[in-house]
Amino acid sequence: MAPQRFQEQFDQVRRAMPDVPLAMGPDDSAEFFYEQGVVLARDGEDARIVEDTLRARSADIPGLTADSVRRAGPETNRSGITRIQVGDPAAGIRSGSGDRAVAGALRAMREVEGRAERRLVSRNHVVTIAVNACPGDEPVPAQPTVTANPTPAETAYVPETAVGVLVIDTGLMHDYRSYPLLAHVQGDGALAETDDQGFLKQYVGHGTFIAGLVAAVAPNTDITVRGTLGDVGAILESEFGDKLFEAVDQDGWPDLISLSAGTSNGSTDGLLGLERFMEELRDQPRTLLIAAAGNNASATPFWPAAYADVPGYEDVVLSVGALRGDGEFGACFSNHGSWVKIYAPGERLTSSLTGFDIPVPYLYQHSTYDACRHGFAYVCTCQHPQHIGVLSEEQQPTPAKPEQVMFEGLAQWSGTSFATPVTAAMIAAHMTAHKESDPRAARRQLLSANRDYAEVRGAVVPALRPPTWSPVPVDTPSATA
Repeated sequence: MAPQRFQEQFDQVRRAMPDVPLAMGPDDSAEFFYEQGVVLARDGEDARIVEDTLRARSADIPGLTADSVRRAGPETNRSGITRIQVGDPAAGIRSGSGDRAVAGALRAMREVEGRAERRLVSRNHVVTIAVNACPGDEPVPAQPTVTANPTPAETAYVPETAVGVLVIDTGLMHDYRSYPLLAHVQGDGALAETDDQGFLKQYVGHGTFIAGLVAAVAPNTDITVRGTLGDVGAILESEFGDKLFEAVDQDGWPDLISLSAGTSNGSTDGLLGLERFMEELRDQPRTLLIAAAGNNASATPFWPAAYADVPGYEDVVLSVGALRGDGEFGACFSNHGSWVKIYAPGERLTSSLTGFDIPVPYLYQHSTYDACRHGFAYVCTCQHPQHIGVLSEEQQPTPAKPEQVMFEGLAQWSGTSFATPVTAAMIAAHMTAHKESDPRAARRQLLSANRDYAEVRGAVVPALRPPTWSPVPVDTPSATA
C-alpha cells in the first residue's frame, strides 16, 4: 500500500480532477501521479511508431489488446504531443496502485527506444503544486501584530522600467487589490474561492500569496497571475504545455516566469509534454524561468525545475529550494541535490492571502511537525485525521470540532512554492537597481556576486536572502517529544 501521506494527496487530486482516472507510480512506489490507461508520444512519426509497436506486442502486455491501442485526443497540438490509449480507463484500478497496462506499454517500448537512442513514450503525469500531502503545508492566518515578511522594499514603481513577471499558478482572489502591494497586479480570478459551506478551498489563495511576495521584494514589477493550475493547483502534463503557450501568447514573453509546480517522473529526460515549450523558451533570450524544486524532501529530479541541470538550459531555468525559517539550513521538506541551484527563504513567510474587505471563514487543523518534520512546529497536513480542517481533505470529522478562524488579509505559508517567487523578485530587483534589461544576465550577475550560504543536509549551498526578510524562530522538539 502507498504511504498514507501520498494516498491522501492522491485522493485530493483525484477529487479535483473527477473526469480523469488517475494512478500512482511508478508502479506502487508513489513518487508521482499520472493518467490511467494513457501514454504520451510526440505527434507524427513517433506516435505512429508507438502505436505500431504496442499493437504488435499487445499479447505480451497485461491488460492490453491490439484493439485498445488508439489515439485518445488530437493528433497534433501546440505542445507537439499526443495521448495514446493503451488500456481501459473505465476498468478502474486499486486506489493508489500503478497501472499495469501503462507500465507494460513503457516496458514494451524500451528496445525500440534503445535503437532510436531517445525516449519515445512516457506517462501522462499530473503537474501539481502540492506533490504530496506531507510535507505539504497549509496557510494560517497571521496574528494582527504580524506584518508582511519580507516587508515591502522602498523601491519606487516606474511603469516604463517595471520588470514583467508572469506567475503560473491558481489565479487571484476577487479582492486582491484591496491589499496595497498588489495595486499593479493583474491576471485571472480563481475559479472558485469557497465551497458550498463558504469555507476557503485548498490552494485557492496560492497565486495571490505569491504575487504579494514578488511585490514586496521587487515593487518595480508588473505582475500577471494566470490561473493555469486551476483551483487545486493540478493539471495533466498533456495539457500543461498548451496552457503555458496560452499564457505567454496572451501578453507576450515576460522577463521572468515564476512557476511553483512540477512533478518527478522517474527519468532524467524531463517532461515530454513540456519539451516543445522548453525549446521555445530556450530561444527567448529575454525570458528566465524560475521553478520550484518541490516539497518531497528528495534528491530525485523534479521537473521542470531540474532543467537547470540539463545541458543547454543552464541559463534558461533557475531551480529553487527552500530555506528553513531561520535561514541557516534547508527546510526539511525541500527537494535538494546538485540540480537545485539556489535556496531562498520558504518557511513561514507572510503575505496576502486575500484582500481586506471581505474576511473568509476557514477551518484549519491544530497540529505540529512530527518526526518527519524534524520537530519544527507549525500547521502541517501530515497530522490528520486527528485534527481535521476543510483544507486538509474531506475526511470523516473527529469528535473535537476544529476551530473556525477568519482570514482578514495576511497569512503565513511554507513551501518551495514561496522560495521561488522570492528568488524571482530578487532577480527583478537586481534588474531595476542595475538597469539590466536581460533577466538571464541579471541572474548570472546576482548569483556571481552572492556571498550568502546555507547548509542543506550537510552540504554548503548558495542562498539568497532578501534584505527585507527577517528570520523566524525555529521550535525544536522537547526531550520527551
